[in-house]
Amino acid sequence: MLDPPQIIEFPEQRLTAVLRVDCTCEEIHLVIGRGVRELLDAIHAQGVVAAGSLYTHHLRLPTDCFELEIGVPVNRLVESTGRVRAGAWPGMRAARTVYRGRYEDLPQFWRSFRLWVREQGLRATDDLWECYLSGPECGQDATRWRTELIQPLHAQ
Repeated sequence: MLDPPQIIEFPEQRLTAVLRVDCTCEEIHLVIGRGVRELLDAIHAQGVVAAGSLYTHHLRLPTDCFELEIGVPVNRLVESTGRVRAGAWPGMRAARTVYRGRYEDLPQFWRSFRLWVREQGLRATDDLWECYLSGPECGQDATRWRTELIQPLHAQ
């Protein structure tokens, strides 16, 4: 289920720590889990504190493979270590909604959301963002899982 979409402005850049991932659709769940652990271990080793929800920034629309960054907002700049590096969540104009449900169903809800964007006469960029507000850590009832879908928009 999708919440009613809205247009929002992210006015300023936020510091993040990111880890780049390239993988196939079949690998995504395993790769994301390992990447999240690697990212969080790296920032904690530096005494950096997560200052928001984990997210993925898909650098292009997913096809049979994914090109993305796993990231988390942080309280201060991180030093590059291994695959982890400093990043930034940019200021942007975007369409936003919240999806409630299983991660496996995200692709169909992204299609519905992107259709809504087009129907509003807006032009979506080729990248997209997912913020994981709550998930399996809340229990097995996937209706309690919440993923924020953010579609950056081209200037009008």
